[in-house]
Amino acid sequence: MNRKFLTMGDGCSIAYTQNGDQKAEPLFLSNSLGTSLDMWNPQIARLSEQFHVIRYDTRGHGKSDVPVGSYSLDRLGRDVLELADALEIQQFSFCGLSLGGMTAQWLGVRSPERLKRIVIANSSPYMGPPSAWDARIRTVLNAGMSRIAEAVVERWFTQEFRNNRDNTKFVLDMLLHTNATGYAGCCAAIRDMDLRPLLPLIRTPTLIIGGTEDPATPPEQTYELRDGIRSARCAMLEAAHLSNIEKPLEFTDLVISHLV
Repeated sequence: MNRKFLTMGDGCSIAYTQNGDQKAEPLFLSNSLGTSLDMWNPQIARLSEQFHVIRYDTRGHGKSDVPVGSYSLDRLGRDVLELADALEIQQFSFCGLSLGGMTAQWLGVRSPERLKRIVIANSSPYMGPPSAWDARIRTVLNAGMSRIAEAVVERWFTQEFRNNRDNTKFVLDMLLHTNATGYAGCCAAIRDMDLRPLLPLIRTPTLIIGGTEDPATPPEQTYELRDGIRSARCAMLEAAHLSNIEKPLEFTDLVISHLV
């Protein structure tokens, strides 16, 4: 896969790919914490049949640059807008999972005029307490991603799915190859985020996807998004955190039905 690169206003280079007809409706896909744009591989064939699909590596992840220090959700959201501007895309749909879903919320609040539809999957408007994120930041900076990778994968998938290690190997590889500094920078963005009071400002038609077995962003957080966003409808999949990988057909069906 040939990634392209775009330099943001602050000098950070963001890696991205494009699939499908570039004259079709644009759809951005945004990855979770600790993964890359490759997490969307199960969706790309079907989505690119109907959409101009733009995937990108969130800063600090994949092939994107890794600025030192704490990132902010504002910066992650502006990365999307700058990429859309460079591609001369005025309005687009956006699907994000976990951290990507937080970026989706930010866009819904800050740039509703740019959005056609939103999918927020396995995400939350707030993930406290901040002390837990500070502890995770210290762990990965001091001991590396290998210290947390196996435990993270356990939380991301149900036991039944993990029983076949082939199901999760490529996700574990993504985690292990994520730069610890970039991971920590995005942890800080989540630590400092509280979108709960802003959810009513999101008026873009929104689909919330949750996992019934998700310990990272459990159903009550999915329902908080559903209840806070007036335009939202909600669907639950029998999956844990990376529901697009554990239930790829069902996930993709939900996304397409919402966007078309």
